Amino acid sequence: MYTLFFVFLGISAAVFGGWVERSGPRKAGVAATVLWCGGLVLGTIGVLTHQLWILWLGCGVIGGMGLGLGYISPVSTLVKWFPDRRGMATGMAIMGFGGGAMIGAPLADLLMNTFKTPTDIGVWQTFLAMAAIYAVFMTIGAFRYRITPPNWHPEGWVAPSKANSMISQYNVHLRDVLKTPQFWLIWWVLALNVSAGIGVIGMASPMLQEIFAGKLIGHPELGFNALDAGQKAIIAGIAAGFAGLLSLFNIGGRFFWASLSDHIGRKNTYYTFFLLGIACYLLMPWSANVGSKAIFVTAACIILSMYGGGFATVPAYLADMFGTQFVGAIHGRLLTAWSTAGIIGPVVVNYIREFQLAAGVPRDHLYDYTLYILAGMLVIGVICNYLIKPVDAKWHMSPEEVARLQAASTQIATQGGSYGIGFGGLDAGAALFWAFVGIPLAWGVWKTLESAIKIF
Repeated sequence: MYTLFFVFLGISAAVFGGWVERSGPRKAGVAATVLWCGGLVLGTIGVLTHQLWILWLGCGVIGGMGLGLGYISPVSTLVKWFPDRRGMATGMAIMGFGGGAMIGAPLADLLMNTFKTPTDIGVWQTFLAMAAIYAVFMTIGAFRYRITPPNWHPEGWVAPSKANSMISQYNVHLRDVLKTPQFWLIWWVLALNVSAGIGVIGMASPMLQEIFAGKLIGHPELGFNALDAGQKAIIAGIAAGFAGLLSLFNIGGRFFWASLSDHIGRKNTYYTFFLLGIACYLLMPWSANVGSKAIFVTAACIILSMYGGGFATVPAYLADMFGTQFVGAIHGRLLTAWSTAGIIGPVVVNYIREFQLAAGVPRDHLYDYTLYILAGMLVIGVICNYLIKPVDAKWHMSPEEVARLQAASTQIATQGGSYGIGFGGLDAGAALFWAFVGIPLAWGVWKTLESAIKIF
């Protein structure tokens, strides 16, 4: 179900990205709400009837399609609202995506504990309750979308000098994007960054348990196989805290690195991801061999911050390369790299682990080769990033063509009530919406920290 979820996220974002640009983010937000919440309801039916295929269809296929539309709909909108802070804007949006997972996991646990009985574990009730909660929040969010007027920019802001060749002043049409080498190089940049990061996410819990084993509970002489059932349960709880800590860095990295990219440039930001990532991947097996839990955890946290940062920075990279007219649709097509990495990363990691285990490699050394291979992926990423140059002028849209498209988009948005600029500033309405977002997120962060503190 998890694999289907990510595959259909990428497929729906790629297929419907153009529709999102034509119809506006409000319709896309409503469609995402219907698909995501409808998928949860269908998943409820699958649980009640004990039909696994219905659960896969509901939560994996239909829910994944809703997630894809919900993922891309705010990106192009925010890029256009913040031409001076593209990275910060996309970092905010994609940080919300990661923050949702931080809220959803403890919420699901809380609901299942509330609904469970001696004869029922409370899964189908939790699915229905979460569908209702998500429907309320997502509907409010969708109907609060506002899009910018054509060529809008903040008062007093001056567009970057044309001397900065890595930030284009032109737009590339969606029909031409796949014909450019820049798209495919950025595709590989994202795919390699994600494949390496998702490998750590997938093996974070067993990796910590098997490498450090008794060291986590004050018995450094005990390997993983020497632990009894009670000790394994304790270190499993500690490993869950480690996974929670990684999720915090994953989310924080989305805002930090994307915002930093506004100052140092997208290309330099990805150089940082790859070069610093290589160092961290090489550092992890070394720290495991010398028994340094602190260095190991620090390296993993840095890696996860850059994994999240890669997601958040790539929409701004695309806007710099191809302009903002079709950035949402282009971003949707690029997310096929995420779907691909979501399959490749875990498969590579799990295959190598099982191969090493079958070969009799001690559990505290199971992941050495895996981490070296992930570092090798990042070396290829450095090369791809180096090869990215400004888009050839032959792909640029004419000003007249851009003006026609913007006029058509404005007409659709005006009819849908999603056009116009607010007053700005932190007024009562803005404060209410910050609370609407911030309170659930703060609760999710608190629950994650409660779990993460166990590692120390």
